[in-house]
Amino acid sequence: MAVFIQLIIFDVQYYIFSVASLTRAIPTGPMPAEHPENAMNNSLIQSIEKRRTQYALGPELPISAQQTTALIEAAIRLAPSSFNSQSSRAVILYGDESREFWRLVETALGKIVPAEAFAATKGKIDSFAAGAGTVLFYEDQDVVKGLQDKFALYADNFPVWSEQASGMAQFAVWTALANADIGASLQHYNPLADADAAARWNIPAAWKLRAQMPFGSNEKPFGEKAFMDDARRFKVFGTATVAETRAAA
Repeated sequence: MAVFIQLIIFDVQYYIFSVASLTRAIPTGPMPAEHPENAMNNSLIQSIEKRRTQYALGPELPISAQQTTALIEAAIRLAPSSFNSQSSRAVILYGDESREFWRLVETALGKIVPAEAFAATKGKIDSFAAGAGTVLFYEDQDVVKGLQDKFALYADNFPVWSEQASGMAQFAVWTALANADIGASLQHYNPLADADAAARWNIPAAWKLRAQMPFGSNEKPFGEKAFMDDARRFKVFGTATVAETRAAA
């Protein structure tokens, strides 16, 4: 419990730091200029580039709730998963329902966060509740268990692959929202309010909460994003042949 409280306090301190100085967290420069022009002109890369963390959320959306829901559902539906398991699940909350989720989280935090640190914690939770809605990302453990039983040789890998599927679903939703000019951030307050959320929204017992994504209007501009030197991240070996028709284009 003491370690968990320390993590919460660190999380709050990091949040305050990151909001105060978005670009100093990584002491590096802008996107390297040597990136091939065709890579940066790729429409998918441009879409990914728009995905940023937004803590300053407002309650308005540029599209309807129905359109937003359809966007979220499509992103998760199209996200890849091992063995096409489609283990990712989502609960999409708007307005008062979203605020209720963050109230549950705040109540749970109030029981473990020291009083002297709670004001900062509450401010952070309030910023999430200020948005238009929240996506709760789950992974269906019945699907994972079924795959473990069916493919015993890979049994130890399926929980890992489930987490990877969840991450890809989260990224897909985040990118889709960003391209609709909807701000969002990714949070991990599970398992603090898991049981309360399950009771309120009738969540199946097999669904395991993995992350939360508050979303809404962008109330503040994004700072410049810094990038590590590519040489520290990538190693490339060998060559590839470009098809003639593509090379000619």
